[in-house]
Amino acid sequence: MQLSVTGHHVEITDSLRDYVQEKLARIQRHFDQITNVHVILSVEKLVHKAEATLHLPGGNLFAEADNDDMYAAIDALSDKLDRQVRKHKEKLTDHHRNEGGLKSQQPG
Repeated sequence: MQLSVTGHHVEITDSLRDYVQEKLARIQRHFDQITNVHVILSVEKLVHKAEATLHLPGGNLFAEADNDDMYAAIDALSDKLDRQVRKHKEKLTDHHRNEGGLKSQQPG
């Protein structure tokens, strides 16, 4: 997974970059086919905003979160992305049984 972190009106420190990487590692455990992640951290007046775009096979996922604290915004962003990734993974998995299964073997 290739991770890029950029900042708008905020300096991306090593601790912020490490925190984002740590939080997104949890998402990669759920779905290992993530190719690229672009995270934008910004500050607008007193609101800290975190947004991310995940590039996956079959589409892209986008989420954003804002809070008074940048670390709390990253936490909320991570939770939103985690839910979206799990939902995307379930859509890819076929839960239907084979049509030629038990029904065709019953006498009729």
